[in-house]
Amino acid sequence: MAWQEWEQLKAQAADRQSPQMRLNQLADPGGGGGSPQGDLVVGHKDLEAVGTAAHDLFNDFTTYSGHARVASEAAAGGLKGEGFALGAALEHVAERWTEQSKSLLDACAHISNHLRYTKNQHDADDSYIAGAVSSIATLDKGFDDRKGH
Repeated sequence: MAWQEWEQLKAQAADRQSPQMRLNQLADPGGGGGSPQGDLVVGHKDLEAVGTAAHDLFNDFTTYSGHARVASEAAAGGLKGEGFALGAALEHVAERWTEQSKSLLDACAHISNHLRYTKNQHDADDSYIAGAVSSIATLDKGFDDRKGH
C-alpha cells in the first residue's frame, strides 16, 4: 500500500466519524469541549449500596454455592460408584462450578474492598483538608492580629 493511499484511507475514516460516536462527553453545539458534567451522578449512598450489595452477595453466595458444590460432588461420587457415565460428567460440572464460583466471589470481594478502601481514603483526605484549612485560618488570624486588624 502506497503512503498516499494510506493517508487517503485515514482521511476518509476521519470524515466518516460522526459526533454521536464521542465518548465521555456531551456534544456541544457551540464548538467547545462539551459540558464538564454529564448526566450520570453517583453519590456516597449509591457507592455504599453497591459495596453493601457486593458484600451481601459474597456472604450469601459463599453459603449457597458451598451447599450446591457439596451436593453435586456427592451425587457425582454416587453415580460414578454405581458405574454411570453421568457421574463423571457431573463431577466435571462441579469442578467448573467451583472455579466459576471462586471467580464471582473474587469479583465481589474486590468490589466491596475497593469501595471500602475508597471511602476510607476520601474520609482521610477530607480530614487532612479540614486540618489544613483550619491551620491556614489560624495563621491568617494570627497575621491579622499582628497587623492590628
